[in-house]
Amino acid sequence: MTTRIAILDDYQNAALDAADWDSLGAAAEVTVFNTYIEGEAAVAETLQDFDVVIGMRERTPFPKSLIDALPNLKLLVTTGMRNLSFDMDAARDRGVVVSGTAMLGYPASEHAVALMMALFKKIPLENQVMHEGGWQGDVSEGMNGKTLGILGLGKLGAKVAKVGLALDMDVIAWSENLTRERCEEVGVSYVHKDALYAESDVLSIHQVLSDRTRGMIGTPELTLMKSTAYLINTSRGPIVDEAALVEALANNTIAGAGIDVYDVEPLPENHPIRSLDNAILTGHTGYVVKELYALAYGEALENVKAWIAGEPVRVLNAE
Repeated sequence: MTTRIAILDDYQNAALDAADWDSLGAAAEVTVFNTYIEGEAAVAETLQDFDVVIGMRERTPFPKSLIDALPNLKLLVTTGMRNLSFDMDAARDRGVVVSGTAMLGYPASEHAVALMMALFKKIPLENQVMHEGGWQGDVSEGMNGKTLGILGLGKLGAKVAKVGLALDMDVIAWSENLTRERCEEVGVSYVHKDALYAESDVLSIHQVLSDRTRGMIGTPELTLMKSTAYLINTSRGPIVDEAALVEALANNTIAGAGIDVYDVEPLPENHPIRSLDNAILTGHTGYVVKELYALAYGEALENVKAWIAGEPVRVLNAE
């Protein structure tokens, strides 16, 4: 009997090269979906015949209603060891094993720095000018002596902070539970909330999305920021009020933004932020590097093999 395996949301066609799926042998059939399947009904229809589904982070959610609509589903794999968009209890009640994989922690911090550099150094514009036959499109800005604000000084925030320190930037930080001791440990200055927004020349967000952080940066916070300041978000889209951000960019309330995450993903083609010249945009690629794909899909393959052998590993919804 053939085990049918679906790999979802492989937008970059990376999954098949990232792991040795042929090692499953002739008893397994792997199908890759490299475009987003929009709407729960369409997902349910597409996945009706699959025994195993491998998802990439929260790109496609699996609520109870979807799990119940997939009678053949027996193993659900998520990259990462947690996924708030998967209903673990509903899967367990249905007898569906949910397993996870390791992930890499550093790529998002690198991406935040890349977006910051691109904004200060006008890299997208200069690249465009050069490819169009021109020479020098705008005047870049120095980062030395500028103030880098860090919203959330965990592992990723600390990595970005240390790059700022290496560039001789003044680095400040705040979050609701941040302590002065933690700031001293990283080598940055603790400031109060309003000062973080008001003093930063560039503000980088490193918070987990929760009820507490959802919409925490809106019109009041953006208005506090300098008109010359930049905002970087590689964490989660809903931490920032998206409509307020679009308005702030359109009105030059802030000078620009580097954004990797959005309220709705993939970002709709007609979204107004796409038309703003002062927004540097990437498609939630902050955590995506070749090394991550090799690790996550490699362990996803191990999960499938272990489940087929009757000894599932990295189970996230065990009793």
